[in-house]
Amino acid sequence: MTQFSAQDYAMMSRAIHLARQGNYTTAPNPKVGCVITRNGEIVGEGLHYRAGEPHAEVHAWRMAGEKAVGATAYVTLEPCSHYGRTPPCAEGLIKAKVGKVICAMTDPNPLVAGRGIKMLQDAGIEVQVGLLEQDAIALNPPFLTQMQTGMPFVQLKMAASIDGQTALANGESKWITSPQARQDVQDYRAKACAILSTSKTVIEDNASLNVRWDDLPQSTQAKYPQDQLRQPTRVILDRQSQLSSELKLFNCEGDVLTVGPNGDVVAPVDANNLIDLRATFATLAKDHGINHLWVEAGATLAASLIKQGLVDEIVLYIAPKLMGSDGRGLFGQLGLESMAEVIDLEFKHVTQVGPDLRLVVTPKYKDK
Repeated sequence: MTQFSAQDYAMMSRAIHLARQGNYTTAPNPKVGCVITRNGEIVGEGLHYRAGEPHAEVHAWRMAGEKAVGATAYVTLEPCSHYGRTPPCAEGLIKAKVGKVICAMTDPNPLVAGRGIKMLQDAGIEVQVGLLEQDAIALNPPFLTQMQTGMPFVQLKMAASIDGQTALANGESKWITSPQARQDVQDYRAKACAILSTSKTVIEDNASLNVRWDDLPQSTQAKYPQDQLRQPTRVILDRQSQLSSELKLFNCEGDVLTVGPNGDVVAPVDANNLIDLRATFATLAKDHGINHLWVEAGATLAASLIKQGLVDEIVLYIAPKLMGSDGRGLFGQLGLESMAEVIDLEFKHVTQVGPDLRLVVTPKYKDK
């Protein structure tokens, strides 16, 4: 087993910190950080900021210059070995003449998958792998999910009163949650590749579903300049072609993809004449580079996604309000007939956001 020093841990922690600075900008590319040290001191560092722009290693070795010769490079993800929109980083590290590379994890991308490590080793560079691996994995669930399954990472956002209601019996629902919770939602939107909803939700609320920089939490505004704002693609399930050009959705910045028989994404329908969600999600990942879907919709779509095992995380905001059982429930009908069929959830985070609670949970599907 590889032994890493305290210096190694400190430098990889720094690289992971740098990678997180790309939270709002790198999608659909992975977030990556790199630190280059020589004689125990940082001589270069960088992060991958945006798809199509230089990778983290490039920024680091450019900063290091001649000091990169014989130095140690700490990278949160195996350096790429193929030519894409940018040259391979493994080749760049070789040309920079670093002496050693420590990677937090190998790259699950089939175009890389150990080839970057081999390229470095063939050039005589020592390579070690596995330092703070779990921290590096936690940086990029969307990228890893797509590479491992061909599907996007799906987060389902829901909001309810403490007794599980999303609206009163007459449909009124503004506002259940607090302004702080709604700001938090903007933060999640800003990190996603795409925001998915239904034509029903869009039409009823005349929703724009975009990211509004002024509505982001101040902590996010401080590290995410307004001129760098990246608008996620809005993906709207519109089986019956109900959307019209007058809606706010089409009159604000950002791309829109409609999904349906006559949509931008021509989706197949299932046995119930409903859009085949699994096939649609696979198409979004494969053909449109969408590996992170943030879903905002009602109980019907939520239930369909849960029943089909398509949700990776549920982000649920609970407001300290009572609305009564005559309101509208959270997840609709799941068709469960026994306790053995109940879907268990694993708590990942419970955080107070203003007066509300934000619960982040992972469904534990029986067939997975």
